[in-house]
Amino acid sequence: MHNRIMITGAGSGLGREIALRWAREGWRLALADVNESGLRETLDLARAAGGEGFVQRCDVRDYSQLTALAQACTEQFGGIDVVVNNAGVASGGFFAELSLEDWDWQIAVNLMGVVKGCKAFLPLLERSKGRIINVASMAALMQGPGMSNYNVAKAGVLALSESLLVELRQVEVAVHVVCPSFFQTNLLDSFRGPNPAMKAQVGKLLEGSPINAADIADYIHRQVAAGEFLIMPHEAGRQAWELKRQAPERLYQEMAEMAVKMRAKAVSR
Repeated sequence: MHNRIMITGAGSGLGREIALRWAREGWRLALADVNESGLRETLDLARAAGGEGFVQRCDVRDYSQLTALAQACTEQFGGIDVVVNNAGVASGGFFAELSLEDWDWQIAVNLMGVVKGCKAFLPLLERSKGRIINVASMAALMQGPGMSNYNVAKAGVLALSESLLVELRQVEVAVHVVCPSFFQTNLLDSFRGPNPAMKAQVGKLLEGSPINAADIADYIHRQVAAGEFLIMPHEAGRQAWELKRQAPERLYQEMAEMAVKMRAKAVSR
């Protein structure tokens, strides 16, 4: 019976909801996050929902912590079947204002954290013929203004996932990439950027979303079962992607106008 899942960033938000969605099917959960109290809370909720498992503090920037987590999965579960690389941090600011430190931090967590998660767990997944679910963002496909470092990191996660999709087919490891639009989450707790006005605008986007993390986890569960590679939980995101494929210049024009408005707002505060 293969029912063992590892989730990074499981202490809150989408990571927590993914844990609860799989817990309802009675899966065994390996939950990782830098937020230990959030992790314990997720495990309690998961147990109440019908799951079981363990928690381990893990900073995805540190490869040795990820290999230790893979080791723990081997010891506690005898292996792993699904790996969800979900840990991520928010960031924003116009390119001219972003420091190189902002870039390093964003790439280290949102891109290299996923690379390291895949690397640490691939040997276990090859053994179980398991699957990888990488959480990117619509920012990987749409590259909105005022978040170039976030866009680049998430586009990297998409490119990594596409690379793994074709490379791992031979060893029967399935790959999925999730590109949610903004949704109600505590991503803003980790927000870093040079401009506080930018944080307020991102906050508005998050609050205005008609779909929450639990809905997204449910959608991911369905699409993974259906064998879908590119998973876009938001209807508006799917429409925007369709537009970009058909008329990219129109989308760039809209984004450029959005950038003008964002700059004006940032200046007026």
